[in-house]
Formats: sequence, structure tokens, C-alpha cells
Amino acid sequence: MNAFSDPQAVARYAENPPRMVPGFADMQRMAMLLLTERAPPNAQVLVLGAGGGLELKVFADAQPEWSFVGVDPAAAMLDLARITVGDHGSRIHFHEGYIDSAPNGPFDGATCILTLHFIDRQERLRTLEDVRRRLKPGAPFVTAHYSIPDGELDLWLSRYAAFSISSGIDPVQANAARIGIAERLPILSPQDDEQLLREAGFSGVSLFYAGFAFRGWVAYA
Repeated sequence: MNAFSDPQAVARYAENPPRMVPGFADMQRMAMLLLTERAPPNAQVLVLGAGGGLELKVFADAQPEWSFVGVDPAAAMLDLARITVGDHGSRIHFHEGYIDSAPNGPFDGATCILTLHFIDRQERLRTLEDVRRRLKPGAPFVTAHYSIPDGELDLWLSRYAAFSISSGIDPVQANAARIGIAERLPILSPQDDEQLLREAGFSGVSLFYAGFAFRGWVAYA
């Protein structure tokens, strides 16, 4: 995740996800709606991987009485998040670090969007367990990230690159990203992702989003 300490990468962050992640805006809005199914009007929501602030702004715009805890390991990304959320900043407490840096809660819901694919399976399981322990019983958890069937990595990352190029990303940049993702990210299969959620103690695991190389689930503590 060193790229998120690079000023140029941080500056590009707000504009790139909508062009590289199919249905990005709708995926965030669906995440908010899944939280509202069980969260009270004055919910406190944990947002893990909150750097950039894109989902925080979507949630805060839609739910004026919610408060948030945003956690991210990159200080520069948290600075960008503070700018992105604007006037909602008074309802958001930011913490630099990983899940260990988050308060114990209990929270009414949690999200982790475009983040878990950066950490390996063992650390991912520990992170999911720590998220679940911070949630109230039955509270929703929404996650979305790279998730590709076994043996199909090259196929789906090629499609990811093609989508990015069709959205206006420079072909050289898109293909460099494809290669870097294949080499560095510990991407799991959808079956393994679902199994990890269950191993972490979540129930009711359900797919709500699929966009080329990305998948998203809702599950309950």
C-alpha cells in the first residue's frame, strides 16, 4: 500500500476508481442501502480503508444522522478523506492505522471497500474477526474487492484493463496496473472470500455486487 503515500497517486485517487471499477458509484450506494436495512437512524458506522473518503461522503450525504469512524493506514489518504467529506467532517473520527486502531465499538454496521485485497489470507481472516468483534449482534458488514475464480486471473484482469481503457484510462497505465495487480495482490477466489467471512464468524453471507474482477458481499455479525 506504499502507493497511497505517493502524492501523485493520492491526487489521482478520487478520479480513478469510478473509471476502473465497474458500477463504482452504484456499488457504494448499494452498500449504504444494505447498512440501512438494520442500522438505526443514529447509527455509528465503522469504515475500514476509509482513505480518500469516497464512500464516507456517499454514506454521510444519504444519512445525515449517522456518525462514522474511518480507519486507514495512509496519512495522506486520510488527509484527502477530510477534504472529500467537507462539511460532514464533524461526524467523522479518523484513525491512522489498521483494524487494531479502531475503537471497540460496538458499531451498528461496518464497511471495507476496495481494501481487503491488499492483505494475505491469514491477515484478512484476523481483520475480519476483529471487525466482527466490533459489531453489535446482527449488525451488517459490507465488503467489496478484487475476487477472481481460481485459474482465471489473467482473463479477468485483462477484462479489468479493457474496462479501464474504455473509461478513458491511458492504455499504458491500465496495463501496468494489470501487471502490478497480478504480481503483488493476494487475490482470492469468490468461494474462498465467502469461506473467510464464515470462518470469521459472520452469517447470512450474500453476494450483492459483481463487476468483472470485483465482487461484493453483505454479511452479519
